Amino acid sequence: MTRTLATFAALGALALSACGDGGAGGQGRNGIWAAGSSTVFPFSTRVAETFSRSQGGATPRVESLGTGGGIQAFCQGIGPATPDIANASRQMTANEFDTCARNGVTDIIELKIGYDGIVVATARTGASFDLRLQDLYLALAKEVPVNGEIVANPATQWSQVNPALPAQRIQVYGPPPTSGTRDAFLELGMTPGAARLPEMAALEGSDEDRFESVAHTLREDGLWIDSGENDNAILQTLTRTPGSLGVFGFSFLEENMDAVKAETIDGVAPSVDTIADGSYPLARSLYIYVKKAHIDVIPGLAEFVNEFMSDASAGRGGYLEDRGLTPLPAEELAQQRQIAQAQTVMTRPE
Repeated sequence: MTRTLATFAALGALALSACGDGGAGGQGRNGIWAAGSSTVFPFSTRVAETFSRSQGGATPRVESLGTGGGIQAFCQGIGPATPDIANASRQMTANEFDTCARNGVTDIIELKIGYDGIVVATARTGASFDLRLQDLYLALAKEVPVNGEIVANPATQWSQVNPALPAQRIQVYGPPPTSGTRDAFLELGMTPGAARLPEMAALEGSDEDRFESVAHTLREDGLWIDSGENDNAILQTLTRTPGSLGVFGFSFLEENMDAVKAETIDGVAPSVDTIADGSYPLARSLYIYVKKAHIDVIPGLAEFVNEFMSDASAGRGGYLEDRGLTPLPAEELAQQRQIAQAQTVMTRPE
């Protein structure tokens, strides 16, 4: 079967399953399916709840698989066995885009839904940290420069990284490699933190690949602990483990201010304003990716996307802001809404 014939066959199966009551082997399904980022999960879930109340029918299915896991599932092909939407806390990479294309997912709509910040948090009863970006790198990288050599990280206490920090054990709980939060933390925190050190800046100039490898490789000696895609597990750990720190999204912090507090980065505390204006160093954009081939086949998919991008949802004062999303400026949101309504497909990322 040619790819074209296979595509039509998959779309036909998708149309039948969307109108039916499921199918053998889990191939058929009812309703809309979104999967991906744990950070975008509560926003997508909130939109799904509102959409279901207003439109009726099956509530859209939303899964928290991590950005990488969601895009991987999204890119497996078209048809009922694959998600209609990938939720992402970073942009799709060129490699992921190419994987989609190889599997017949050739028309993808990229929509920026708002902003979020990555926070480094402690229990409310814990010591306070005023962290610099270079402190994050020096505490959490597997290898760091010592006396002109790149060696295994010898630091075990924060005060060894920066004498102004508490003299307590480095113990940080954060997202796994499949998470967009982790990807963004590496790009926004570890990379610029490493570049502030003269030895690492010189390495970046002479061997960019080696620099990126060193800057992006987190400790494997137990002082950085992967905690899965469930941010709630990190929060529970912080409250149960005195002195520990956690890395997760600002939106989750806002829901749990009674239990944890965010530490400042380069003297700036995360807030809606500092994330929106970019003054908080660990601010990032959030996205959804929509499979155009599914729009005319899955009932309500276009309407669901329009609800996601509406002023009532993603705008200033919208219900997603109440959930913790930092909204786009009105003009930028209008541009993203136009992309959604025109179903404009993205080009390959650089």
